[in-house]
Amino acid sequence: MSVSTRDALLKSAEIQLRSKGYAAFSYADLSEEIGIRKASIHHHFPTKENLGIALITQYIDLFSEKLQTIDATQVNPVERLREFAGLFLASANDRLLPLCGALAAEMAALPASLQELGRQLIVTQLSWMEKNLLQAAQVHGKTLAKPAKDCALMLLGALEGASFIDWALGPSSDPLAAFTHILNTLL
Repeated sequence: MSVSTRDALLKSAEIQLRSKGYAAFSYADLSEEIGIRKASIHHHFPTKENLGIALITQYIDLFSEKLQTIDATQVNPVERLREFAGLFLASANDRLLPLCGALAAEMAALPASLQELGRQLIVTQLSWMEKNLLQAAQVHGKTLAKPAKDCALMLLGALEGASFIDWALGPSSDPLAAFTHILNTLL
């Protein structure tokens, strides 16, 4: 099955955003990569902000589906959280920053609509993590060392931070070490 031009543009834009940043890529980059004229890109996405909205909205939908799949396939909430961390590892292996981290790094320079979508992506992750942390504590008869919201922030911070450090220094021997340590300590 052939990939539509729109889908190819979204995929290329995602890679550009996650490897260079929103401000650092242009329609000229997409035109060169996809092999179409810039005017054709404007046909699909009149502005870069329109492209960003479509990209982040699609990403949130796909990411939410991944979280639902993890929930459906993993009974143990601790294993759900570990599988979630594996998504960050997969991004690192592809030499891509997590989308939420790439957006957060440029938050002040993004259009307001993209700032809001970036926050929505982060909140989606934190809410999912908080829910699973509470379930993990309940299932294992434990009490979380801190409120679930704070625990989720620590875990996501460890994943995002490790992603940026690996991005800057190259892959570490165990990019999930901080996440694993914090998760084990919290429970």
